[in-house]
Amino acid sequence: MKPCWAQYLLWLVIAVAGAGAMLSGCGQKGDLYLPDGGEQHDDTKK
Repeated sequence: MKPCWAQYLLWLVIAVAGAGAMLSGCGQKGDLYLPDGGEQHDDTKK
């Protein structure tokens, strides 16, 4: 059975959304976890 154009469009949307989700993390700074509550970091530049 030949897939219709809507199925190709669905896979294209899934691929673009997946690539966008992976690339959105590029260049982000900071910890990837919640630091312990004892210390507070102020990374803002004045």
